[in-house]
Amino acid sequence: MELEIRHLRAICAIGDAGSLSRAATQLGISQPSLTTLLQRVERMVGGKLFDRGRSGAVPTPLGAQMLQRARLLLVELEAFGATVPVGGPVRFGSVHMECVAALFARLEDVLSDVTLHVDPSSTGLALALGKGHLDAAVIAVDEDQDLGLARGVAQRIVVPWVPIYIALPAGHRLAARPEVDLAELATEAWVGPPGAEDGSLTALRAACRAAGFVPRIRFEMPSGAGRQLVSTGKAVQLVEPTSQGGPGVVVRPLAGSPMRMRLVFCWRRERLTWSQASRVFAEVLGAYADAALASAAFRPWWEERGEVLTSAR
Repeated sequence: MELEIRHLRAICAIGDAGSLSRAATQLGISQPSLTTLLQRVERMVGGKLFDRGRSGAVPTPLGAQMLQRARLLLVELEAFGATVPVGGPVRFGSVHMECVAALFARLEDVLSDVTLHVDPSSTGLALALGKGHLDAAVIAVDEDQDLGLARGVAQRIVVPWVPIYIALPAGHRLAARPEVDLAELATEAWVGPPGAEDGSLTALRAACRAAGFVPRIRFEMPSGAGRQLVSTGKAVQLVEPTSQGGPGVVVRPLAGSPMRMRLVFCWRRERLTWSQASRVFAEVLGAYADAALASAAFRPWWEERGEVLTSAR
């Protein structure tokens, strides 16, 4: 038996997703089927390709070598035989991030025609991709949550995990701290996280419960709309770590990173070739890294861990 294109795609999917379960979802097959396929490929190449454990699937030296070759082959194959179907601009979606404007400018450099739709709900973005309403998207999701992408939608992990930070009024009693213990926010009023169906509200409640309290959620509003409430001292709010805050608002890390999210780039295979997706992926990572380095609160974390995480994904 010889290696086939589907084998190469499967190996790349596992390498990009970092786990067999997520790769199986991406490929639209069951995890047992993908496991069987991987074992068959390992027999063909004569060695183990991934070490599997609680942290996911990590390439072995042989696996890393095969991933490099497989990606090159797939890029060449797609460049040889595939073109993007004619159908208007590439419809790009994104969760609300500090770097959205910079990301769009970068996208215009690599895509001839692109539009941008910002949605605080990762579930909404994933559904829009599955239904063909979007062609590509940057999605932020709880570190352990499965996106449940539709068949035909591929994904690459931009950052395996980043901590979620807290936005406080500038005059808050904890605002001068380098980091804030979640338990010290037990008496605060909260702005509910946007996209509650994504699991963000569940994650907040679970983290607060572990810290010994139930969060008092007084406000529900779209992402970014709670900044005025925070600046006037009415509430605190979870934010993505590159957030710059604003007048009257400071952003601080939570001690011990009790809540974390994964950043993923997804695209419809019929709309972007592998080589195009790779170029867009590089721009997504570049825009996010620039925003991380521009954030006084997040820069120390990124300089310590960001390069390691993104090179090992």
